[in-house]
Amino acid sequence: MTDTGPLNAIRRWRARLAASRQSLVERLVLAAVGWCLALLIIAGAALTGAFNHAAVARLDQSLSEDADDLYAGAAIGPSGEVFAPALTDVRATRAYSGKYWELAEMGADGALHSLARSRSMFDAEDLPARPGILKALRNKPGGRVSYDGDGPDHQSLRIFAMQRILSGRATPVVFMTAEDRGPIDEDARTFAITAAAALLALGAGLILAVVLQVRFGLAPLFAMRRDLADVREGRAEGLKGAYPTELEPLANELNALLKQNRDVVERQRTHVGNLAHALKTPIAALLMEADAQPGPFADLVQRQVGAMRGHVDHHLRRARAAARTSTLGERTSVAPLIEELSRLMEKVYRTKDLDVDAGDGALIFAGERQDLLEMVGNLFENACKWSRSTVKVSVDLLPDRMFAVIVEDDGPGLPPEKRADALRRGERLDESAPGSGLGLAIVDDLARAYSGSVQLSDSALGGLKVTLELPRTDF
Repeated sequence: MTDTGPLNAIRRWRARLAASRQSLVERLVLAAVGWCLALLIIAGAALTGAFNHAAVARLDQSLSEDADDLYAGAAIGPSGEVFAPALTDVRATRAYSGKYWELAEMGADGALHSLARSRSMFDAEDLPARPGILKALRNKPGGRVSYDGDGPDHQSLRIFAMQRILSGRATPVVFMTAEDRGPIDEDARTFAITAAAALLALGAGLILAVVLQVRFGLAPLFAMRRDLADVREGRAEGLKGAYPTELEPLANELNALLKQNRDVVERQRTHVGNLAHALKTPIAALLMEADAQPGPFADLVQRQVGAMRGHVDHHLRRARAAARTSTLGERTSVAPLIEELSRLMEKVYRTKDLDVDAGDGALIFAGERQDLLEMVGNLFENACKWSRSTVKVSVDLLPDRMFAVIVEDDGPGLPPEKRADALRRGERLDESAPGSGLGLAIVDDLARAYSGSVQLSDSALGGLKVTLELPRTDF
């Protein structure tokens, strides 16, 4: 058998909540709404049932009193016929008025045979009595029964019956009174509609109260989320808010974790700096010795030590960038840095025409200034070195909290098949040009450390277009 009641609805709500990944607010509100709806439906059904039961009980009481009045005023004639008194309710004298009575006796065939009945029944059939009612009267002669049945003019009747023995008559008489129950059914429907409207209004109020309560109760969690965002964006160093007792230990643990992370990153920076100083000294000594003893071997040493210095600088720079990107709250304004680089390049490359659009002055790079300076500086220098006369620099906002620095030139460009090699460490595609081949590789490594990217493509100016994508943050 399928359970379609409120309990089954509650089970379905619980199953949905258990299987979903909704927010806390949604889960709490949905759970409360489910319980409220179930309880309101049960309350509405109970109230309507209680009202209907009370109305039917009052009608049964009225019919019972009418039957007692009939019994009290009934008389036996000389020939054994039964005379019934006239009820004071004048409706019993109008045809099909909805108020009826009848006196009957139970025959040998087990059926009721009418002895007298009200004028309101006119030419209608006798009041109905189901076999179960007759059996109850036979088994309990002094009992009283109430039941529903169909009456004249298709009316739905509430019928009361009792069996009594009249003085001077051996056969018991069944006294039956009936009344149209349509008015009380209409009252019950009206009450059900009114109760449903009231309960719906109550349910809406309860749901609104639950939503407000949940939002108010979880407000400290929302505040903690905003405070954590401030820490991540660099607007704060830790969680400083006054949190409830339940959240205060969590805030303390998060602050301790942030401090531990900063300490670890600072130690790594120190180790990287120490390693850089430790390696630069022997490299410088080797170069000095090679300069002091010219010859083929010295030239080989100088070339290899130069390459070693480039590799060491590259990996130390990459290690420092990785350490910095793991630190929360680094922020760098993009426009001032690009304008500073453009002024520098205009002095170095006086013959080149630089078209620089630094973009929105409010744009913030989610990283350290030195890293952005190195990435954009390498792109500036590479474009100016290879361009014939024009270099164009622009900044665009991208979705997903990213931005792009786009550097284009009118130089010889780069074939598509060689672009991947240009991003590899130490690759020099033109030995005639000065440099170590690390420029674009450094930019690519630093961009990857910040979860960014470098893309090479054809420029509308005729040369190479480099698109550097990096994360941005808000104020």
